[in-house]
Amino acid sequence: MKNNITFDFQNDIYYGKYAEEKLDLYIPKNVKQNQEVFIIIHGGGWRAGSKSDLTFFTRNLMEKFPNSIFANIEYRLASKDRFAIPNQTEDLHNAMEFLEKELKYKPQFILLGNSAGGHLSMLYAYQFNKNKTIKAVVNIVGPADLSDKSFKTYTDYSFVENHLIDPKIINNHLPKEKFVSPVYWINETSSPTLSFYGTQDYVVPISQMKILDSTLNQYKVNHQSYEFNGDHMGWMREPNDQFLIQKIVDFIKNLNHKKAH
Repeated sequence: MKNNITFDFQNDIYYGKYAEEKLDLYIPKNVKQNQEVFIIIHGGGWRAGSKSDLTFFTRNLMEKFPNSIFANIEYRLASKDRFAIPNQTEDLHNAMEFLEKELKYKPQFILLGNSAGGHLSMLYAYQFNKNKTIKAVVNIVGPADLSDKSFKTYTDYSFVENHLIDPKIINNHLPKEKFVSPVYWINETSSPTLSFYGTQDYVVPISQMKILDSTLNQYKVNHQSYEFNGDHMGWMREPNDQFLIQKIVDFIKNLNHKKAH
């Protein structure tokens, strides 16, 4: 962290009633009120991973956004006995409610996640963002359409079919993979979205970017998408990591500029 950028840091704050509902919180010192909040959501196929996977990336982002608040969250992981959805979208909701109480104002949130975290960022923003507090989504290699036949070659697809979503919450006779696909919920009021996909990603194929772009275009949602050379984890490696961070800076700056005018 650069010398002139200082954050108050709190580790493992519980934001809900479950042991897994905890977050690391970084609040910039000497900053005016009502700052936007980045919520960082790790990947791991909905049933693995940890917030520590994104600590380094979060700290790099903090250098570029010295006036923003960062919350790097854990959430309840799925298993053969526990569905990912709705638990994980509820955890995201609980984290935002907790932060509103903690900060004593209603912030604009930027949801940033990779892989399963990218999927959760989009799904929450498009399906559950009823009060429009999600300023933007930054989706890194997140599956956007789980019914895409290219995605069905994913080695763990049977887990997606059987444990991703509790069938009890599907109330409109949609196929499960449609209900849990972010693209299905996109409309004209969806949050601006920035996405990144790898050219050699065999987990979440590049076809996902084309499907997502096409739907966002259809509804005229502000968005940008970029390819990087690499596999599913290639975005974390040099020079891709710095490329991503610069594109995130440009996208958010552009949103702020539009808002000011």
